[in-house]
Amino acid sequence: MSAVIFIPARYASTRYPGKPLVELKGATGEAKSLIQRSWEAAQSVKGADAVYVLTDDARIAEAARGFGAEVLMTSESARNGTERCAEGVAQLSQTPDCVVNLQGDAPLTPPWFVEALIDRMQDPAVQMATPILRCDAETLANFVTDRQNGRVGGTTAVTRADGTALYFSKEVLPFVASLERPPEVWHHVGVYAYRPAALNAYMGWDEGPLEKAEGLEQLRFLENGVPVTCVPVEARGRVFWELNNPVDVARIEGVLAKEGMT
Repeated sequence: MSAVIFIPARYASTRYPGKPLVELKGATGEAKSLIQRSWEAAQSVKGADAVYVLTDDARIAEAARGFGAEVLMTSESARNGTERCAEGVAQLSQTPDCVVNLQGDAPLTPPWFVEALIDRMQDPAVQMATPILRCDAETLANFVTDRQNGRVGGTTAVTRADGTALYFSKEVLPFVASLERPPEVWHHVGVYAYRPAALNAYMGWDEGPLEKAEGLEQLRFLENGVPVTCVPVEARGRVFWELNNPVDVARIEGVLAKEGMT
């Protein structure tokens, strides 16, 4: 099965403008941009035939080409990474069997998360897949603290018995009444694998009310009756953080230092 990884990146983030070019220091003190660290994470994935940065911003494109990435320019009208991926597929000379959307704000995404998605997409019945990670005590506490302080710390997922998604939310679901006896909470990791046909269908749908309310692109699939397959993955001791807010810079740099990641 052929698979390509797309890394959508835009400059005009509402919560954190210029986020892809924010520099993060690694274990040696070397600073690399967020987009470069995300690209390096993608390079370590087994089973991917190519990696592209997708952007509509010349500053991001220049930076990406500077560290050796292949870049596809997409339109300013793309409202999210999934739409950007659909535009990217249309530019390829050969259509792959599977397209992976690796968010440009998730440089700590372990390669085995993406490899699990590619493996799950071997099932022709799966139109879209995304990883979920059971929250440990530290991550859950951070999520709850962020929400109490008006920040979005991450996205959670609730699923059916068959592993398909019931819902995704920037709230912490299910409700956490106590951190001493918390329910099982699953952190949705912002990586997606799609069939090209699913991407084409996505472009024909309007944003639904849930997608607009949550700001979560994957809800458009659920609102249009397309199952989203959730793939449980394991952290294997690594703390996983996306860069959603300025406070996350220190969190990510702490993990880079702890893991000895340059």
